[in-house]
Amino acid sequence: MRRLLLACLVAAAVSTPAMAAPQTSVAIDHTTRINLRSAAASVVVGNPAVADVTVVDPHTLFLQGKGYGVTEVVVLDPLGRTIWQGEVVVTAPTQGAVSIYRGSQVTEMACAQSCAASVRSPGQDGRAAAPATTTP
Repeated sequence: MRRLLLACLVAAAVSTPAMAAPQTSVAIDHTTRINLRSAAASVVVGNPAVADVTVVDPHTLFLQGKGYGVTEVVVLDPLGRTIWQGEVVVTAPTQGAVSIYRGSQVTEMACAQSCAASVRSPGQDGRAAAPATTTP
């Protein structure tokens, strides 16, 4: 009887599909906190141009959106076991930003009471644009 029960449990475990990896969205130039159930030893980011990770302590990570797109982040414990794995989607901010299109050139503006060119908007020489302000 015990063998039958053990065989059923093993069969159920093998036939159960793996849990889907969590999907985390973060706006570009923003962060989101990830709390881990056990201590992290290594963090691997699939595409560092899309997202970056800051390790605050062994149980706390912050994901930062660096460029639009999708990447994967894997967190390993000291024995190399995966303790968190998920897809990170970097999106546009939902408020406080305006994009101005002049032909093929795009100027991204950060806005509150007034707007100023974002550090993401290149100037004439390819560097960040000078902080010009406008009123929305």
